[in-house]
This record gives sequence, structure tokens and C-alpha cells, in this order.
Amino acid sequence: MSENQRHAIEARLARIEGHIHAVHRMAHEGRGYPDLVHQIVAIRGSLDSVLQAIVEDLVQEFVTTASSKGRAPPVVEALREVVASAL
Repeated sequence: MSENQRHAIEARLARIEGHIHAVHRMAHEGRGYPDLVHQIVAIRGSLDSVLQAIVEDLVQEFVTTASSKGRAPPVVEALREVVASAL
């Protein structure tokens, strides 16, 4: 993972963390379930987006490494396992 990618992911996770704290505050204040559900769905979408970015970077890294070292089959199998566990 490049330094820029790491910073971008950290920034997205920090925003998600802030959003989670806001939802916690909403629950503490007694906001209605529809409001909480709406916000939680938004958080899940954000987490899915971060996961997608990480998996895409991982795929690129694995394929590049496998191709350069002539080890495509074992690396592709490892990649398949990681993607399957993430979804």
C-alpha cells in the first residue's frame, strides 16, 4: 500500500469513527429508530467503500507480485481466500 493510499484510508476511517460517535450521541439523546437506522446504513456503506478500496489495492499488489515472480497459481489462491473472507 502506498503512503497516499494509506493516508486516504486512514482519513476515511476517521470520518467513519466520527460518524459512529455521532450515532451513539443520537441514541443517547433518544432519537428515533428511523434516524438511527438511516445513519447506521450510511456507516455500513462507508465501511463497504473502504473495504472495496483495500481489496482492490490488495488484488493489484497480489497480481503484480505473482506475475513478477512467476507464482501466479499460489498467489491467486491466496487472493481468492482473502476476497471470499471479506465478502
